[in-house]
Amino acid sequence: MEQDNDMSTQDIAQACADTMWQDDRASKALGMSIVRIAPGEAVLSMPVREDMTNGHDICHGGFMFTLADSAFAFACNTYNQRTVAQQCAVTFLRPVPAGETLTAHAIERSKAGRGGIYDVTVRDSKNVVVAEFRGHSRTISGELLGSTPAQHS
Repeated sequence: MEQDNDMSTQDIAQACADTMWQDDRASKALGMSIVRIAPGEAVLSMPVREDMTNGHDICHGGFMFTLADSAFAFACNTYNQRTVAQQCAVTFLRPVPAGETLTAHAIERSKAGRGGIYDVTVRDSKNVVVAEFRGHSRTISGELLGSTPAQHS
């Protein structure tokens, strides 16, 4: 991408998030919303609906993982380089009932060459940590934004 000299790293990160969000049907369908985007960082939230609970009447871990994974994806795609997950792991710490709103905060820990490591902390509405996630990213070919990032505003 030929970077417009007027675009800051924050502008690029936001334009990348806006571009990804347009086609992110999975995150939208689960009721997620983007709270904040910054270079190497993303915060997403998601309400836990009744249809997201398992046989123990708590949030199914797959939905918590998906929220963390989406935050991870938005964080590692803030540099206008298409980036995907290479490996992810999650540790569930506390049960979450329906009606709760979860927030996932993804932050870049390391980025070297085509690889990156990101940590995601998932919290409930009382700010209690309910899950920890670590994702390893891999940059692939292509850019999120075209040669004119302003087109994606």
